[in-house]
Amino acid sequence: MKKLQKQDPQIYSTIKKEIKRQNEELELIASENYVSPAVLEAMGTVLTNKYSEGKAGHRYYGGNQIIDEMEFLAIERLKKIFGAEHANVQPLSGSPANAAVYMAFIKPGDKVLGLKLDHGGHLSHGHPVNFSGMLYNFVQYGVNEKTGRIDMEEVRRIAKKEKPKMIVAGYSAYSREIDWKGFKKIADEVDAYSFADIAHTAGLIAAGLMENPVPYFDVVSTTTHKTLRGPRGAVIMCKEKFAKQIDRAVFPGMQGGPHNHINAAKAVAFGEILKPSFKKYATQVIKNAKAMADEFIKLGYKIVSGGTDNHLFILNLGAKGIGGREAEQILEQIGISVSRSTIPNDPNPPMNPSGIRIGTPAATTRNMKEKEMRKIAKLIDEAFRNKADKKVLARIKKEVKNLCLKFPVPAK
Repeated sequence: MKKLQKQDPQIYSTIKKEIKRQNEELELIASENYVSPAVLEAMGTVLTNKYSEGKAGHRYYGGNQIIDEMEFLAIERLKKIFGAEHANVQPLSGSPANAAVYMAFIKPGDKVLGLKLDHGGHLSHGHPVNFSGMLYNFVQYGVNEKTGRIDMEEVRRIAKKEKPKMIVAGYSAYSREIDWKGFKKIADEVDAYSFADIAHTAGLIAAGLMENPVPYFDVVSTTTHKTLRGPRGAVIMCKEKFAKQIDRAVFPGMQGGPHNHINAAKAVAFGEILKPSFKKYATQVIKNAKAMADEFIKLGYKIVSGGTDNHLFILNLGAKGIGGREAEQILEQIGISVSRSTIPNDPNPPMNPSGIRIGTPAATTRNMKEKEMRKIAKLIDEAFRNKADKKVLARIKKEVKNLCLKFPVPAK
């Protein structure tokens, strides 16, 4: 970064500080990860200079032969990973991808069935403050109050009563395996489109560790960061019969020219996923999440649904007398990043909910394993118990830093 340092020392300094923070602190936000040096390099290439409106092979600008080659490669790798009939790699991020899906299949005012946000859903699955809730008539299902799991018979009951034109399955804060076939069956029973948003678990699905909805759902979206460990962006996969409407919804429906440097980085990440080492990584992600969740349970904490089948879990802090926002702030003081999270039927407001969401993808990328996960859980518990003791928090922060330096972030 010598040229950047010389031309803009302020931005250079900011980047250097963030590099230091990422190396010395622990990332437990479930939606974050560290890309490989190769993915990082692809994002910083001259591909960003080219404008490429339209899909590969059918552009509205000249000079795109090489860009087409790159995008076709990304598409073919993605289709191979998930067994998709059709794929579009141009969506800029998760919410625009979901907006394109809605645009492709339904009209404003149409009824859609999705999971409640405080039960583990996503803003783009029908929350009133989001475009999805503003444009479409969402009705929602939740998790069972006792088990913290989705009750498929309840989903069926609501679907038959409401007759939605689309059913959305897939979540941002749900720690259990999803019955994709069950959702597809219900959608068929009420003549609704089936839409799976696998943004969080895509990497675990790609590794064959969780069930894959792509072969039988009408349409599937995912971000490319999180467990896929690629650049920030998204993709859409669908049945071949829906290919044209998806492609048109992405462009010109939702966005203009794609970000070619990011699409190249997606292709690199997809290439990494196709290697045997990725399954080993994804397997460890789940092992780590289970180990940490089990340790928290031993320490007397409640976890929504009682555990996890994937890369994340929701820690219910209600009984500990700590709000989600306070917990997030306490952990920031010791060099650990988490995201506050609602629990099902949360009595507290979204900005200060009753829980935190913890995920293991980033820590696993640093090669941490079950032993480190259990230690981290104990350090978090100690920080909560000594939240007012600055000396204890300072000592814990030093322990976190020392742990992180033993497991460096992938770098050039």
